[in-house]
Amino acid sequence: MAYIVDLRSDTVTKPTESMKHAMVNSALGDDVFGEDPTVNALESKVANLLGKQAALFVPSGTMANLIAIMVHCNKRGSEAIVGNCSHIYKYEQGGAAHVAGVLLSTMQNKPDGTFDLQELEKRIRGSDIHDPITSLVAIENTQNYCGGKVLPLQWIDDLSDLCKKHSLPLHMDGARLLNASTYLAVPPERIVRGCDSVALCFSKGLSAPAGSALAGSYHFIQQARRMRKMLGGGMRQSGVLAAAAMVALDEVAPALALDHKRARTLAKVIEGLFLKTFSVDVESQHTNMILVRIAERSPLRAEQVLNRLAQVSLAETQGDCKTPNDEGVIVKAICFNDKTIRLTLHREILDTDLWLAIMKITFVFKELEAANPLVQS
Repeated sequence: MAYIVDLRSDTVTKPTESMKHAMVNSALGDDVFGEDPTVNALESKVANLLGKQAALFVPSGTMANLIAIMVHCNKRGSEAIVGNCSHIYKYEQGGAAHVAGVLLSTMQNKPDGTFDLQELEKRIRGSDIHDPITSLVAIENTQNYCGGKVLPLQWIDDLSDLCKKHSLPLHMDGARLLNASTYLAVPPERIVRGCDSVALCFSKGLSAPAGSALAGSYHFIQQARRMRKMLGGGMRQSGVLAAAAMVALDEVAPALALDHKRARTLAKVIEGLFLKTFSVDVESQHTNMILVRIAERSPLRAEQVLNRLAQVSLAETQGDCKTPNDEGVIVKAICFNDKTIRLTLHREILDTDLWLAIMKITFVFKELEAANPLVQS
């Protein structure tokens, strides 16, 4: 048997014991009728946390983002402008177009997750009869595909001012907003004060089994509730799930800094190996994610590296790369592209797991570099 350190995502976590207890003992009612007291309490808590008038509990972050798009872009043929690395664009199956009839137009995300605001202003359309009407700008914080980057506060404020100038609503996909809040050491409401709507996920980094919240004005949430019902997201005794989300906010969110600290430790170790094949930009590693880049001149591909991390060799078990019980170690990760691997720290990765992952990654990276020298240019 091998010991598995799962660094694929912060969605792989299981509910805590406190969550399970809260789920079993939660007060319940029919939430479609607005009668589930636990859901009502969660929605009120999220609205206060984000400084918004109201919030809505929904099954997933993808649904939260889709609902926001449908409410803000309430005419078919509308246009929403998003980053080309955003979750809405890359990972939500084009739902904005397929379901809502909304065109997603992309801005080039910079390495820090931002995009050029002057270029954005030039891209706003609607005065020409041939154009779709630009009806929304959406951003993501933290930026998943950029490696958990936290958007600069000043940039968000400037973007908000620009959107107000053109009477455009601004939506934040804040699935990991509390990671951003932790990194910046500011309350979540400060980050989103210029946003008209915000999505917050409870199963990414916070260990709840399911659920997200969408926050905004009273009128926005009133319309969002209608869209949730239409999409099949109206749940009944959903306080069972909301109870876990309440615990996530109270008990798991305050410990996110530990995930960030362990991620930075791992990033520094990889950087300190001084390998030519694998590199990490430690200075731009903000939260719980690490992007490992494979040199372009290396014949290695990310999938090969992942496959090797998932294997245990005899040489490993004869050295230090094993548990005290002489088990081999498997590290799970994901690839973003042929030359990029993402490692994600989360609540279930303790110091022991981190140390085992470091030993395994060190062994494998050195082994692969020795076996796959860089191609001479």
